Amino acid sequence: MKTAVVWSSPNTDGLTATAKDRIITGLKTCGVETDEIHLNKMDIKHCQACKNGWGNCQAIGKCVIEDDFSHIYERITAADAIVFVTAVYWHDMTEYMKALLDRIRRCDAVHNGFLKEKECLLAACAGGTGIGAVECLHSIEETIGYMGMKVCDRIPVNRYNKEYMLDTLEKAGETFARHISVSGGKE
Repeated sequence: MKTAVVWSSPNTDGLTATAKDRIITGLKTCGVETDEIHLNKMDIKHCQACKNGWGNCQAIGKCVIEDDFSHIYERITAADAIVFVTAVYWHDMTEYMKALLDRIRRCDAVHNGFLKEKECLLAACAGGTGIGAVECLHSIEETIGYMGMKVCDRIPVNRYNKEYMLDTLEKAGETFARHISVSGGKE
């Protein structure tokens, strides 16, 4: 089994990176291969809504923008399951995560359907009050829901609960690994 771990934060040693690492540890404990994709290290442009709002994404399931999107999309579709981990900005996912998911949604929900029924684990890491983590998780779930992806768990992490949530994230990675090993990444 292979799981794509897609994460976004400019801080490579902060709460989001630590949360991602703990999930990966849990996945690997159960023998799951991981493909870590750090979006902040990639070139991902925002959707241009070309050709009156729909371009190649609707017609052939490919984006016309030349950046790292198609490579990331291939890696995600090749995985058996996906983990999304994001820092929280203003009660929402990072701009990199938003740009990626907006473009995937246009290609996958309307034309390709490669991600339909693919199982996911979500984690949102808020540094401020932590209030925005739940709203962020809801936003991600709404977005990936358009593609028919299935969320197995949603984990809000903040500076107040990180001491016990980091252990929880590792256990969540293990539980997710066991689940996808039985389900094949699809419910």
